[in-house]
Amino acid sequence: MSFTLHGLAVSSGIAIGRAHLVSQATLEVSHLFITPRQIDKEIARFEAAMAKVRAELESLREDAGNMTTDVSAFVDLHVMILSDADLSEAPKQIIRERRCNAEWAIVQQMELLVEQFDAIDDPYLRERRYDVCQVVERVVRELTGRNSASNRIAKANRSEPLIAVAHDLSPADIVAYKDHNFVSFITDVGGATSHTAILARGMSIPAVLGLHTARRLIRNGEQLIIDGERGVVIVNPDSRILEEYQLKKSGFEIERARLKLLKSARATTLDKVKIEMLANLDEPGEVNAALDVGAEGVGLLRTEFIFLGRGGMPSEEEQFEAYRKVVKGMDGRPVTIRTFDLGNDKHLDSPQMTIGRKHINPALGLRSIRLSLAEPKFFHAQLRAILRASKYGKARILIPMLSHEHQINQSLAAVEQAKASLRGERIAFDETIEIGGMIEVPAAALTASLFLRKLNFLSIGTNDLIQYTLAIDRSDEQVAHLYDPLHPAILRLLAYVIGSGNKAGVPVSICGELAGDPHMTRLLLGMGLRGFSMFPAHIPSVKQRIKQSDAGALAHSVRRILRLDETSKIREQVDRLNTESV
Repeated sequence: MSFTLHGLAVSSGIAIGRAHLVSQATLEVSHLFITPRQIDKEIARFEAAMAKVRAELESLREDAGNMTTDVSAFVDLHVMILSDADLSEAPKQIIRERRCNAEWAIVQQMELLVEQFDAIDDPYLRERRYDVCQVVERVVRELTGRNSASNRIAKANRSEPLIAVAHDLSPADIVAYKDHNFVSFITDVGGATSHTAILARGMSIPAVLGLHTARRLIRNGEQLIIDGERGVVIVNPDSRILEEYQLKKSGFEIERARLKLLKSARATTLDKVKIEMLANLDEPGEVNAALDVGAEGVGLLRTEFIFLGRGGMPSEEEQFEAYRKVVKGMDGRPVTIRTFDLGNDKHLDSPQMTIGRKHINPALGLRSIRLSLAEPKFFHAQLRAILRASKYGKARILIPMLSHEHQINQSLAAVEQAKASLRGERIAFDETIEIGGMIEVPAAALTASLFLRKLNFLSIGTNDLIQYTLAIDRSDEQVAHLYDPLHPAILRLLAYVIGSGNKAGVPVSICGELAGDPHMTRLLLGMGLRGFSMFPAHIPSVKQRIKQSDAGALAHSVRRILRLDETSKIREQVDRLNTESV
């Protein structure tokens, strides 16, 4: 029987192959009671499994060095999670107190940790719950004596391409699959910023995540078509659909090969306007992916990854080493490092934090720069780490979630204080480092002139700006359809900020998802945007659209669009903008 599933399109491309089902041990764990005399033996069994998994991860990290994209950072994270007391010690306490088997104990602890992550507002940090589940899956697999991923694959049919169908997949699993004939991955869970998605984009492998029921509905060996552009999975396609997608696949591969030729080409419009093409990075391990597509720098380095897999605040030295790795890796290209975009609901428990963690609405509470200013010691440590990294290349500091003048002033004062402390210790840094601010709330957009007077550059975070302007939680499936980038209010805010920056001679870029959408490229060019920052995989297609566009002609068309009040008419005009030869 043929049917279609819809999920999240996280890595573009088309794949055709046979389903290879990957079992999930954590879903099949039984709850067994043990006698008091068996407790020590069960704890020893748990410790042995943890040690075996740690050794496997260390081995996989070495294998990862031969892959086209650097996944060692992801494997490092899993090693950190495995070593954290929440997983290495807490299950042993559960075994002692509840007299249960080790498998059940670690799954119970996993569910507790997942609940904590689910309460996090930030999508990137919330999706780190999958990393916890992936680590526990490996431990349970070892405890239950299941075959390793590589052994299971060895039994699979290698005569035609395979598509992994799983409830979830870890970066370590994908490393194990690299020597086999896998052309795509689909999972029930995960999102655009999960490590599976990041890795799929870095490896240019089509992937669809968040399918919910794929692992249950698809049978081993069934033929699948994966449309990574639309987020569609077609199971057992008929001959007509199969032939259609085989043609699409050939066309996509030809287009991808052609886009690779643009790597060294400059992003210049038909009327010779130079556009800056930057990459958004979630982890240091994505530097290679950015360079492979010709990124001219990093427009946004999220620093939240440093908090993952740990029970407390990262030290200045840990942060410095992570930032330095990216700055050196980009080899003189600019690297914009965003200070922690955390909330008091987002970080793990830490004795260093002094602010209470209870809140009513995390999206509107003590988050991002508000939290940083409320916790000057940890903000000071991060600023020192960024400044120290600036010695090794062109680093820039980006302050998130600014909305008030006093926040700008306090942030600038904090940077000066960090500089003074480094001077006192005779530690070198870039004295002229640029400081920028993120425009993420309507208040900031409408007072852009204030930001432009005090800061060296601006970066528009369209994801949050749209969310706050339209009062829509983009992660809430019940209202996500109302999240509309082409709402006239959104377009006017963008045009105002971009236009104000151009008049003041201050660079303005967009680092939200709009920057990586080729359908929006001409609209943004017509507004006067000259800096685009996006996932590395999106750079070639956006660059191609830029090179086919005339910025001057687009400006006239976009001015007409900005006068429209109805989204349907705006959408119609944007579609026309993308089909015209301008």
